[in-house]
Amino acid sequence: MSMATRTDTQSPVLHAADSHDLIRVHGARVNNLKDVSIEIPKRRLTVFTGVSGSGKSSLVFGTIAAESQRLINETYSAFVQGFMPTLARPEVDVLEGLTTAILVDQQRMGADPRSTVGTATDTNAMLRILFSRLGQPHIGPPSAYAFNVPSVRASGAITVERGAKKAVKATFNRTGGMCPRCEGRGTVSDIDLTQLYDDSKSLNEGALTIPGYSMDGWYGRIFGGCGFFDPDKPIRKYTKKELHDLLHKEPTKIKVDGINLTYEGLIPKIQKSMLSKDIDALQPHVRAFVERAMTFTVCPECDGTRLSEGARSSKIEGLSIADACATQISDLADWVRGLDEPSVAPLLGALLGTLDSFVEIGLGYLSLDRPAGTLSGGEAQRVKMIRHLGSSLTDTTYVFDEPTAGLHPHDIQRMNDLLLRLRDKGNTVLVVEHKPETIVIADHVVDLGPGAGTAGGTVCFEGTVEGLRAGGTITGRHFDDRAAIKETVRKPTGTLEIRGATANNLKGVDVDIPLGVLAVVTGVAGSGKSSLVHGSIPAGEGVVSVDQGTIRGSRRSNPATYTGLLDPIRKAFAKANGVKPALFSANSEGACPTCNGAGVIYTDLAMMAGVASTCEECEGKRFQAAVLDHHLGGRDISEVLAMSVAEAEEFFGAGEAHTPAAHRILGRLVDVGLGYLTIGQPLTTLSGGERQRLKLATHMAEKGGVYILDEPTTGLHLADVEQLLGLLDRLVDSGKSVIVIEHHQAVMAHADWIIDLGPGAGHDGGRIVFEGTPADLVAARSTLTGEHLAAYVGT
Repeated sequence: MSMATRTDTQSPVLHAADSHDLIRVHGARVNNLKDVSIEIPKRRLTVFTGVSGSGKSSLVFGTIAAESQRLINETYSAFVQGFMPTLARPEVDVLEGLTTAILVDQQRMGADPRSTVGTATDTNAMLRILFSRLGQPHIGPPSAYAFNVPSVRASGAITVERGAKKAVKATFNRTGGMCPRCEGRGTVSDIDLTQLYDDSKSLNEGALTIPGYSMDGWYGRIFGGCGFFDPDKPIRKYTKKELHDLLHKEPTKIKVDGINLTYEGLIPKIQKSMLSKDIDALQPHVRAFVERAMTFTVCPECDGTRLSEGARSSKIEGLSIADACATQISDLADWVRGLDEPSVAPLLGALLGTLDSFVEIGLGYLSLDRPAGTLSGGEAQRVKMIRHLGSSLTDTTYVFDEPTAGLHPHDIQRMNDLLLRLRDKGNTVLVVEHKPETIVIADHVVDLGPGAGTAGGTVCFEGTVEGLRAGGTITGRHFDDRAAIKETVRKPTGTLEIRGATANNLKGVDVDIPLGVLAVVTGVAGSGKSSLVHGSIPAGEGVVSVDQGTIRGSRRSNPATYTGLLDPIRKAFAKANGVKPALFSANSEGACPTCNGAGVIYTDLAMMAGVASTCEECEGKRFQAAVLDHHLGGRDISEVLAMSVAEAEEFFGAGEAHTPAAHRILGRLVDVGLGYLTIGQPLTTLSGGERQRLKLATHMAEKGGVYILDEPTTGLHLADVEQLLGLLDRLVDSGKSVIVIEHHQAVMAHADWIIDLGPGAGHDGGRIVFEGTPADLVAARSTLTGEHLAAYVGT
């Protein structure tokens, strides 16, 4: 009894351990942050907003998540730490109350040909165990169903010492599921011989069409002097042996004009010199040849399933593991639900939970055999989320970078529910986001700004969503902006006819896309928008396609080199100082000798991310000290490369540094909303939306008639969307046709013509559910998009 009394009289004082409920940041100065101090509530959903380039990522990723990562690395033993990169501490005075951070970003998943949606999540592993338990006939352990494991058979003496006895085992077998022909890739590469030579001509008449293989140089002497075939005979008249010698002969020593040479058939030769190299590193004309000559066809042995015959023969209720992986995930979940097998009940439960998460998150239209490299940034981010949804971790910090990228308004609702579920498990959720639909659900909002680049980096507002609405910040003012439907729409000047499109999930779509207007293609994620536009309109003569794929460029590339801006700048510097332009290139003569003009020294660590440290000689400026003595308009080249686009536009616009060619390119960068980017910033640090807008600025100078843009509003603040719409209008008014794949309601409302695909995703989509003007779509409200657009414009 006395025990009970004591409990009753105890005062409900908060336990000291529960009082740590804030993450405190004091004096953050990473990138453009100007001494930022904020307090973020734990176990709540905090959304960070602000215009592009205002410092959101610097605060969330560069400060909070980076320090969290560094502290975790310090928990390892000294031995392990010796192999790990020493991460520099972010520039911040105080960081308190951090928890383990898990980053869910939009980096595309690795494009390894053997990586699929199933292998990137744990789904494939669970299916393999399921088939090795229940599959008939039984063919072996789970590895027998894995297309990443080859079958191995070895025989020989293996000595196993057990006490004084030595036992000898004679054979060793491991059954894997990899298709022996394509090695688990699903495709085999072939060389198209018609692209190597014109068989109606002889070698001396120039039959070879391989770049660099002319009969005037060395190759002519080798082919003429080897004596394996007659260089004056047309190739189609060669005997079987002669043709084999021309194409496949193994390296053979020959003597031509008294010089020892080696002759080798064309195919092994170009395989070594061209086909085995990274295609993006080749010169443009060689790359074009390789793309023509290499044909990738579905592997004839496994039919593209990547699996050996044995793995395909074992079935559960008539379905093999290859069929299961090819089935749309929402249907696969129903199939698993129908399996009743008490011996593997826990496994079936876990598998079903994962498959249902796919459906819930709006990815039910994918199949498990979809290559991971083909997912869009938003899809890749949601696939990574699936791992964390089933996780039993709590009290961690989840950091999301624009989780609504690539989502239709209908799917954003689901995404919001997931973010709230993560929070309700007791986690701190930090989200960088522009869409009002997601900002609304926040418990706490931090608005950074007021501008971008050097004009940003301060906290403009901190508090609740209601407070943000009432506040006078840019985000607050634009929060309830609703674009109105256009009163009048432009008349098309022609049409682009698409007939019987069947790419991916399209069901024989016939559609006329109007030209000379702003046409928007919309529909839920997975409804077939990209398949229709990219699959049916070949990028070629007069078609400029701007997607969000990574820009091909090394760490040395930056907006100045990518857009061709550096050339006029170098020439202007060279002219003003009477020296040659190559001095002003960090990749050429002017480079700092210690870091070769990279500005940083990279240390490659075999099993972890490499680490970069600033070069001590040039202090990260990338140039030799002597180059920095040359000035233009009072600035040296490294100072010019450190300018933002907007500053540089002013600098090259007038005065001593007036350079019209540079000014034109900078003007285009400002037009697409990249005025805040530094012109010397490495391309590898840009976000998906920034990369896309950089491509758009570069392509605007081309003589294209049709522009195809894939979600150009990704990563744009509400205030920047207006600027983008102005840019699209200018493109259309100058006589171009613009086709935009987009979910943003402001862009839909601004369209002259809308094509809506659906009604659902995957095999429930792939049909045209509406075509017409935005006003008609709102009036009809016949589709999901129509309902959301009507609610958005408030009719």
